[in-house]
Amino acid sequence: MSDEVKNILMIIAAGEFSMGVLGNAFIGVVNCMDWIKNKKIASIDLILTSLAISRICLLCVILLDCFILVLYPDVYATGKQMKIIDFFWTLTNHLSVCFATCLSIFYFLKIANFFHPLFIWMKWRIDKMIPRILLVCLVVSVIISIPVIENLNDDFRFCVKTKWKANLTWRCRVNKAQYASVKVCLNLLTLFPFSVSLVSFLLLILSLRRHTRQMRLNATGCRDPSIDAHVGAMKAVISFLLLFIAYYLSFLVATSSYFMPETELAVIIGELIAVIYPSSHSFILILGNNKLRQTFLRGLWKVTYILKRRNF
Repeated sequence: MSDEVKNILMIIAAGEFSMGVLGNAFIGVVNCMDWIKNKKIASIDLILTSLAISRICLLCVILLDCFILVLYPDVYATGKQMKIIDFFWTLTNHLSVCFATCLSIFYFLKIANFFHPLFIWMKWRIDKMIPRILLVCLVVSVIISIPVIENLNDDFRFCVKTKWKANLTWRCRVNKAQYASVKVCLNLLTLFPFSVSLVSFLLLILSLRRHTRQMRLNATGCRDPSIDAHVGAMKAVISFLLLFIAYYLSFLVATSSYFMPETELAVIIGELIAVIYPSSHSFILILGNNKLRQTFLRGLWKVTYILKRRNF
């Protein structure tokens, strides 16, 4: 890659990283301050804080990988450094998806209206179960990430990350099959929480439809807050689903690019597209949460007021 292309990619990566970290850090700081102030934390705030922390870590891993690929590609020659990057990327990736799925399930259980005994049982116990569910997500993500270290050996990493491929053709072909199978399995595992979020979204639509029918039969004429809650939850879930699809496709591009001639450029472009998901979704969550939105608007108003006073 030319120096101009490298500079442009680094500027884009730094901009996306900064926006993502600021948005997720804002969620974490506001919820932690509220936790310290009230000496307790709501389930929704715990999920949002865990999700924000996992995404900050994911953004750091992606940015670090971009900088190494562009500025110091030979660092990956030994394979040890790339093993660490791959492990933490897989870990934070699965944590982020699992925590987002927990958020979708929480919205569904708290807002939807069904009379099935299992749904009612889960609705009443979800607040107590959230800390345990988040802990299980952490343990499962660690277990899933271990094969990345064990099965992806140094020979293949040396092939895909360095320029010296002349004498490694046979070894590369042998290890590519192993690399592809592991990556496909890991990517398929993320489809399970995605499917759970999709089911939650469809059930929210069904619940809203049933509730709207009841409102029409009653014909109260008043604005029902339950409808607003349904719509707000659906916006948060559908934004996650759409952004995750884009993230998943870009992740597949970055993975499959190891078999392309211009490996580094394809990987970096895939990573830049992937960063959009953890960066932009944080602001959607801020705007969809009353406490976060009000705090954000107050902070924005204060900054604007200070800047105006300095100009005058």
